[in-house]
Amino acid sequence: MSTLSERLAAWFSTLTWETLPQRQRELATLRLLDAFGLMLGGSTSAASAIARRCVAQNAIGSAPGFAALAGGVAAHCFDFDDTFPESVVHPGSAIVPTALAVGAARGADGAEILTAIAGGYEIAARLSGAGGRHFHVRGFHATGVFTPIVSAFVAARLMRSKPEAAASAAGLAASMSGGLLAFLEDGSWSKWLHVGWGNLGGVLAADFASAGFRGPLGALDGRHNLYEAFIGAEIAGPADVETRLGVEWRSESALFKYYPCAHVIHPYIDLVLAVRRSLEPSSVERIVCAVTPWAISIVCEPRDVKIRPRTAMDAIASLPFQVASALVDGRVGLETIAEERLLRPEVVELAARVGYVPDAALEGFAARIDVVTAGGIDVRSGTAAGPDADRLRAKFRDVAGLALPARRVEQAIAAVEAFDRARNADAFVEFLAEAAGPPA
Repeated sequence: MSTLSERLAAWFSTLTWETLPQRQRELATLRLLDAFGLMLGGSTSAASAIARRCVAQNAIGSAPGFAALAGGVAAHCFDFDDTFPESVVHPGSAIVPTALAVGAARGADGAEILTAIAGGYEIAARLSGAGGRHFHVRGFHATGVFTPIVSAFVAARLMRSKPEAAASAAGLAASMSGGLLAFLEDGSWSKWLHVGWGNLGGVLAADFASAGFRGPLGALDGRHNLYEAFIGAEIAGPADVETRLGVEWRSESALFKYYPCAHVIHPYIDLVLAVRRSLEPSSVERIVCAVTPWAISIVCEPRDVKIRPRTAMDAIASLPFQVASALVDGRVGLETIAEERLLRPEVVELAARVGYVPDAALEGFAARIDVVTAGGIDVRSGTAAGPDADRLRAKFRDVAGLALPARRVEQAIAAVEAFDRARNADAFVEFLAEAAGPPA
């Protein structure tokens, strides 16, 4: 009997741009636009600069695995990348940097790279969905757990590996899975490295497997498999991964981010911005947020740090801070998490008046707020916004504009939107090199 890794690899090997549903083609292009913009803008961050310098010092910075490492750190370091609500896994910063790095090295054309992105998203959605949020409950960063495996599948596809080698690569990569939520305690940067390191591991696993290095084919569904090891077979497992594969596209659940913060916070920002249009921030006595229980330890506690974030990472994962910033400023953007703006007195004072109550009935990225003023209580509810091409182009201009002049930003957008007809990924390599600047 074949294993899950083998069957997923066989399915992926048959996927072509021509056979992809039109909706999946559109989403693949939007996902490339989103993640590529973050790779460009993220290259200006301190974390990305360190990653590039360390890669260069190893004298193998041009190798696709290390390019995928640097790209993953850049794409994830603003916490502005897309998310699967079911598992809170960020697929774009794993799949797109890997696809671009390996595709460029292998001379793949745009349609082939976009096909790898679409297939990678579907595999990521199904594998991560089988674990739900149980990885986070156990203290693991689920994105770090699944990135090496998904990156391996994507890399193997673009290396044109046979399905058996791709399955071996996934098995090797599963032994590189990991990532602790310890960064939540001190606002440190390990979260960004989980994605970059996972991309490197996935590409190297695909390289080894293509050369004949054997990986455990049952790493996803056999004895001692990933789910059993991390969260326990009695809690979750891969039984439903293949149901209607290629017919039902579970990857459509991935939500783009329009604010640089934990995705579960997004609907609260939307609700507060809507309320702000009809009242003055000074009139708000308090805001009570109904929060799904699994998210409380991530975005609500410890309360003192959430009210007075010490670092950008703290601010990214703070519901009180983000809600207060939205109410004070009327927007949330990259400037919101700049470290010199974290302790503005008016934001800290308002954040102290943003509380929460657990609500197990909330599903996905749903939210409810009670805004209390002297005039009464305004109760509002909503959920995270879906794909919006215009908002994503605006986001691209904001983020990529940190690294490129306006003229080049528009050229980058045009390159993304015509990528299905491109002969290769050379233009993307050039944009990234320009954004990163000369080696430090």
